[in-house]
Amino acid sequence: MGSFSGFGILASLITVLLPFVIGILVLIWVSQIKNNSEIQVKQNKRIIELLEQSNEKGQ
Repeated sequence: MGSFSGFGILASLITVLLPFVIGILVLIWVSQIKNNSEIQVKQNKRIIELLEQSNEKGQ
């Protein structure tokens, strides 16, 4: 009987903590996507500036 109650406590703990762990992982993932998107936007702006400069020199 003792092992079943230990298993029940473990199962309850996992059931309670799992949503929090998943939520934290999702928030970290979204934060990384946001940061990478901001970096990509900066890189794209720089590429556009360089292309415009190259286009002005070519004309």
